[in-house]
Amino acid sequence: MTGEPTTHDTENTPAGAAEDTGAAGGDRASGGDRPHPGDRLRPGTAVTPLRAGLHLRGRRGSLTLEGSTAVPVVWGLLEEPLRTGGLAGFREGLEPGSAVRAATDTLLGRLADHDLLLPAPPAAPHPDPAVARWIDATAAHPDAAAALLTTARAEVLAHDPNSPTATAAVRALTAGGVPVTLTPDPDLPPDRILLTVRGTGPDRTVAAGRGGATGYVTAPGSTAQARADAAALEARLTHAAHAADSTVDSAAAPQHRRIPGTFAALLAGAAAHRLLCAAARLPDPATEADDPRLLPGIPTVLLADARPARADHHSWLGPERIDADRHVRLAPPTGLAEALRRITALGEHRLGPLPAPLPGDLPQLPVPLATCTPPAAGHATTPRTLIGGGPRLDLARLELFCRAAELLLGETTFTVGADPGHARGRALRHTAARRLATAPHDHPPPDPAHWSGHPQLRHWWTTLTGRLAVPARLEVHRAAPHAHAYRAVVRRTPHEPGPGRGPGPLLGEAVEATPGDAAAFAALAAVTAVRTAAPGGTPPPPSGGAAAPLATAGVPTAAWEDPGWTGGWLADLAGREEALQDTLHRLYGAGPTTTPPAPAPERDSGLAGLLRSFGFTVLHTPEEAR
Repeated sequence: MTGEPTTHDTENTPAGAAEDTGAAGGDRASGGDRPHPGDRLRPGTAVTPLRAGLHLRGRRGSLTLEGSTAVPVVWGLLEEPLRTGGLAGFREGLEPGSAVRAATDTLLGRLADHDLLLPAPPAAPHPDPAVARWIDATAAHPDAAAALLTTARAEVLAHDPNSPTATAAVRALTAGGVPVTLTPDPDLPPDRILLTVRGTGPDRTVAAGRGGATGYVTAPGSTAQARADAAALEARLTHAAHAADSTVDSAAAPQHRRIPGTFAALLAGAAAHRLLCAAARLPDPATEADDPRLLPGIPTVLLADARPARADHHSWLGPERIDADRHVRLAPPTGLAEALRRITALGEHRLGPLPAPLPGDLPQLPVPLATCTPPAAGHATTPRTLIGGGPRLDLARLELFCRAAELLLGETTFTVGADPGHARGRALRHTAARRLATAPHDHPPPDPAHWSGHPQLRHWWTTLTGRLAVPARLEVHRAAPHAHAYRAVVRRTPHEPGPGRGPGPLLGEAVEATPGDAAAFAALAAVTAVRTAAPGGTPPPPSGGAAAPLATAGVPTAAWEDPGWTGGWLADLAGREEALQDTLHRLYGAGPTTTPPAPAPERDSGLAGLLRSFGFTVLHTPEEAR
């Protein structure tokens, strides 16, 4: 018999094992706490017999047991005692040491390991049978949850107590077994309601409402936090709706002056559900679907649309972080995929303060491209569209996100990175390129015979000068005698070269640990500049292989992936990154720390604080922090 949970862990375990390695969802995890005669099947568990096994579906996951045609037979004997609370009598009738007793205990152990068993019915269940069934189906500790809900009292604040959302919230809370008081609040916007529960510890509040055509439900928090979150959500959702109306015919998506009844019931029911779970110390509904887009540790907001009907949760931190759980600071991402998950959360098109870099309709050959349009910053009145490229699309997206964040923070004052090493690598390269651009080249360049055969350089240089037919000149210089740091520059060849004429316009530059790497990244930057068609524009500061350690973390490199393959090249770059940063730090006197001292959470507000909360690194002042 084997157990296969379908939440995260997919490893099967032999039936004779003492413990199962599948993910357990409650307090009856694998180990010494084995099932006892008072156990019963968690209500709501659906069972499908298989030819040689069994499939069980619980509220928070599922489990497959297979390997013998006896499994469905044993279940046929066991199901009724489990559902009716008669397990004790059933087990007493089984002979100790028999094969049936062993199979029964093994099956019960798998159910216990996957949170599908509950203790005997509580001595004092919730007085409402429907609420008691819900608690049994959800809670790891039904007794404690029922006791909390029995003492809970709720209040609903609404501008109009007779509005569909307010009356639906009262119905939902009442159905949850909690007495409700409905109170008018003329200061609330017409579409917003506040639900508060008291008597189970600190008061907890959620807000529900609408901005534009999109409804929302905030994460549970203090009343002040719920009000602040609601105001910020309504402002952002309304702004997103106006932006969409400017590009889409507004007649195609009619706006309702009043929330439709079914939509009001959805929002009110979701708000009541979150509040009841908070009151009973049950898992938040946002965690039940195991949505990989959600970031553990970051509060979530529910967004809902009426046309088409859709509701899902999103990781979100508002601009006013009042409660302690809003002062979260995630650890830096451990890999590129995790960094992109956080970028997606920060770039949600209705909520995010930054746009998510996406390929859009840009061509992806000969170089992967991404684009985004951050809001206008500083004294600018119109947004500035950014386009960037990279060896791969994921790397291009990461680089473009960091550039967009820097543009909003102050392009010459901050450097952003996915982790401290990435931010430091980008900052050191920017400083080195700026210094070397004005430094005299009083020592001979490295011999091209030693680096011109780099496979990535050959690819990108051939693309630039052959496929794109761009006349260009490549120069490589050493940063300092005996230093393992090089700057490469690609310039367009002037149409009429001659005495007195300056060099052609800059197409790309790079600072790397070897001349071949520097030349390859400079050629790649030049191809990107040509494909983005920015006449007269200045290419962005070089970042090169700063993201290589992040891109290769936890990613095995095949034996055949030499530097001609992007994966092999990134692995080589990652191995040289730390030494390169040390060299650039020694040459240009960058600050000794990779991040500035962490400010107090309550003072770490604004975009920089939000980026740090999501685990990104923000460095101050190029000369001091870089």
